[in-house]
Amino acid sequence: MTYSKVNKPLERVDAYEKVTGKAKYGADLQFAGMLYGKVLRARCPSAKIKKINVEKARSLPGVWAVMTAEDVPCNEIGVIIQDQQILAKERVYYIGDGIAMVAAESPETAARALEAIEVEYEEIPGVFCPIKSKNESPIHSDRRDNEIIHHKLRKGDVNKGFADSDVILNREYETQFVEHGYLEPEAVVAVPHENGSLVTIYGSVQNIFATRDAVARCLRAGLSEIRIVQNHIGGSFGGKDEVVSSMACRAALLALKTNRPVKMVNTREESIVESYKRHPYKMKYKVGATKDGRLLAMEIEVIADGGAYACQTPFVPWRSVVQATGPYEIPHVKTDTYGYYTNNVYTGAMRGYGSPQVIFANESLMDELAQELGLSPLEIRMKNILRNGSVTASGQKLDRHEVSLAEVIEKAAKAIDFEEKYKRYSKPQSGDTRRGIGMAISYRGCSLGAEAVDAAGAVLSIQKDGSVYLYSGLAENGQGLKTAFCQIAAEELGVDMKHVTFLEANTLISPDSGSTVASRSTLVGGNAVLNAAKRAKDALSRFIADQFGLSSNDLVFEDDCIFTSDGKRLLSFTEAANKAFWAGVQLSHVGWYVAPSIHWDEEEGKGNPYFTYVYACQMAEVEVDMGTGEVTVLNMAAAHDVGRAINPEMLKGQIYGGVMMGLGYGILEEVEIDEGYILNLNFDNYLMPTSKDMPTIIPIIVENPDPDGPYGAKSIGEPTLELGAAAIANAIAQATGKRIRSLPLNLERVLLGYPLKKGRDKK
Repeated sequence: MTYSKVNKPLERVDAYEKVTGKAKYGADLQFAGMLYGKVLRARCPSAKIKKINVEKARSLPGVWAVMTAEDVPCNEIGVIIQDQQILAKERVYYIGDGIAMVAAESPETAARALEAIEVEYEEIPGVFCPIKSKNESPIHSDRRDNEIIHHKLRKGDVNKGFADSDVILNREYETQFVEHGYLEPEAVVAVPHENGSLVTIYGSVQNIFATRDAVARCLRAGLSEIRIVQNHIGGSFGGKDEVVSSMACRAALLALKTNRPVKMVNTREESIVESYKRHPYKMKYKVGATKDGRLLAMEIEVIADGGAYACQTPFVPWRSVVQATGPYEIPHVKTDTYGYYTNNVYTGAMRGYGSPQVIFANESLMDELAQELGLSPLEIRMKNILRNGSVTASGQKLDRHEVSLAEVIEKAAKAIDFEEKYKRYSKPQSGDTRRGIGMAISYRGCSLGAEAVDAAGAVLSIQKDGSVYLYSGLAENGQGLKTAFCQIAAEELGVDMKHVTFLEANTLISPDSGSTVASRSTLVGGNAVLNAAKRAKDALSRFIADQFGLSSNDLVFEDDCIFTSDGKRLLSFTEAANKAFWAGVQLSHVGWYVAPSIHWDEEEGKGNPYFTYVYACQMAEVEVDMGTGEVTVLNMAAAHDVGRAINPEMLKGQIYGGVMMGLGYGILEEVEIDEGYILNLNFDNYLMPTSKDMPTIIPIIVENPDPDGPYGAKSIGEPTLELGAAAIANAIAQATGKRIRSLPLNLERVLLGYPLKKGRDKK
């Protein structure tokens, strides 16, 4: 089917204001009488707080408020488990804990006030290893142990599967703490008593409703008393969720204490110290197969470091448990994933949400098994991949959508000439550099999944001049949501994109649609937009049809006009909207979408965790300097089945960005932690890929429209990041002949086989 707006590379609706600098971010906001807030953070990762003296700080000129935990009505928040302190009261659990906060007339005065606060600590031996944590006394005294969560998955009988196997491999893999690395640090402004609200929070907020809930809980206020307004976000990737909730609570407290607007903006160092990271994983894999390469059994144990607070740890290992076996049909599976408290920086949502870790492990394992059996990476995968009608590790039969793994593999392999290069690089190579090529494949569940309610809303209002206002309960995080939603609305109404205005997310007017996470915005939120547009169009159609003595089924909306089905123009869209308005026709409609029913049996460890999936293959060609260990990624082919591309150019942008994040995850990035202390506190020593590290990226858009997606669309945001590290690891293994099972694959790991760990100066 041909569309006029959907499936077209239309210009982003927010492009102009972003490239001209007109876009307002949290740190850009100014209000009359505004104060500046700052937070004093802990000096050690595990300690009792014996005394806090704030009198000197309070006496400084220009200081309007100094607050501690004693001043917080409700001091613990959290989206899933309310264990996160807004300000530490009796215990410090990690180095980023806030101890006290100030509001002052300038950032400099606020900083001086922090220096004047005196804190007496009694240090407590901390727990920094999640494996050891399970046998240690509880970090949080109200819990019986340090286990945050345990998820399991069961299929068949693994003992029988291993007994029937000709080959069995046991391997261990490990991944690292990773910083989100968004360009804009966290920033909010709290304005007291604005527009009838107790307090309004503006800023770089990814999840406006979770932030509202946290502020309301902190203040012991009703949800309707709190207003959260999203500004432009300079990157998030899951990071501006719970950490911004804490910041919003603090700013709200200071604003209400002083009765003045309060701005809080983190420095990069403050952001890195306080904000949660990607979960590091320790993974044990056991796989059994026949001698011809058929997978029979897989047993997996995953241990995640949750850090000081639960945050998203109850959910992240759940996605891992579902997808840990990879996109393969395996008769016998036993998987257990765990999350444990430690005194490290806490861990939470980050692009990929528990998938990149297990994909690195499982796809490395598939290459290792292929080598053991004398098969190529392509051969072993094509023998075992999920296809139409396959049954997943969780017991779900894939019969509702096109399972396109074979297609994405074939297209990626052709684009990068995988088979020829694999044969060439498998032969002995001479010289100082060696080349290799590797691949990784994945399937990813779309939406929040069976562990949460997945619904979203949108409001669409046609004005009497034919313009259209649209606002959604989901937020623009830089991924292009505004543009995609405007395209969907414009397509359904048959109007030009310039007539559709997307309004910023606002908790007082936007329907609560949960968080913009899990690659759900286009699939779930797009359906809500489509629903709202259809309802508005139906109302207008019935009115116009009645005016002309026609059936509404005979009308066609296109080119800013309304036509009969045989092509006769009746009137313009603007004329129709004006007539309908003066006739009292309702042209403002709420669209609501609830994801199809799915289920998960936590006790049995099986079920249908997602209603649809996306499929992907990435292939990486690398060059390794054998003298230094330096890895250069030369080419990356990324084939992704997205259902239908709402905007192909934006989709390519997601692929480029995701591939680069995967490259960073694979060979560069690591938050270095020594007994709870973060050692690399800025981008001068936290390495991220730059434009000079960018390989030739071949984006391959595969479209198999999904019956449940708006115009067949599914998702793309997270899958693009998930495969790169695994593909690069497999390429490095071919080039060097050495298998490295820990990330990142940096110079020392590639050259020496182990990392060179820095320690902090303890003088």
